[in-house]
Amino acid sequence: MSPGDEQGYTDYGDTGQTRTRLPEGDPYGGAPRRGTRRSSSRSLVTVVGVVVLLIAAIAFANRGDDSSADGSTAKGSKPQTSSTAPSGTRPVETKSSGVPTGFARTAQGAQSAASNYAVALGSTSMFKKDSRHTLLELLYTSEAAARLQGPMDQAYSAEFLAKMGLDTAGNPPNGSTFVSRVVPAGTTVQQYTDNSAKVAVWYVGLIGMAGDTSTDPVTSSWKTWTFDLQWSDGDWKIASDTQKDGPAPVPGDDKAATSAEISKATEEYGGFTYAR
Repeated sequence: MSPGDEQGYTDYGDTGQTRTRLPEGDPYGGAPRRGTRRSSSRSLVTVVGVVVLLIAAIAFANRGDDSSADGSTAKGSKPQTSSTAPSGTRPVETKSSGVPTGFARTAQGAQSAASNYAVALGSTSMFKKDSRHTLLELLYTSEAAARLQGPMDQAYSAEFLAKMGLDTAGNPPNGSTFVSRVVPAGTTVQQYTDNSAKVAVWYVGLIGMAGDTSTDPVTSSWKTWTFDLQWSDGDWKIASDTQKDGPAPVPGDDKAATSAEISKATEEYGGFTYAR
């Protein structure tokens, strides 16, 4: 599904929606590629209705065994320059629980909110009960948070955490680093009014366990996360969200990093505050 540590995020820069910075990424122990149990893991996510990096996480754990405003484009129309160009506007000056908040009541503000919310919901904080509840209450409308808390707690069960190599509190073994990150590559506004917005975030997700004894190395996947946002209590809040695979670029010929290199990069490289 979906997970991340951006929930611990350091101050990110103030640039546009296409901004990315990734840690470079030994398939430790010669672990196999994604296996045949991927579909079953996705079904779990569908059943509970939790659309967070858990989609990617569960697949990972089970492997081997119309016109719109401010830069949005009509269906079928050619993308405009503003679809990807950074605005140069700083998104926010404040944070709550380490997550940027207080976005502008504009289409650009909605895009910035969606990008940063994807980062938070794709972090390792989602694998720990207390921080997960904090993020739900902070980022979702009160109705959505109340609806999702139970299903999410069930999805992040002790059994699921064990499949990810984590203990019941969501912690990795000593000497290992659990990686779960979402790195937005771009956003688009599909619908916008002063009170609601539908924003799609195209991103690359990183998830896995880096460690000498890990059999599940950190891998990447490309997805699109679509948020239905509502203006509530002076900020954009998530009313509902969905994910789908891709679009994924053709893999390059980069040499896979060792577990030690991935662990070091995860510790040294923080995230950004993503802006439209």
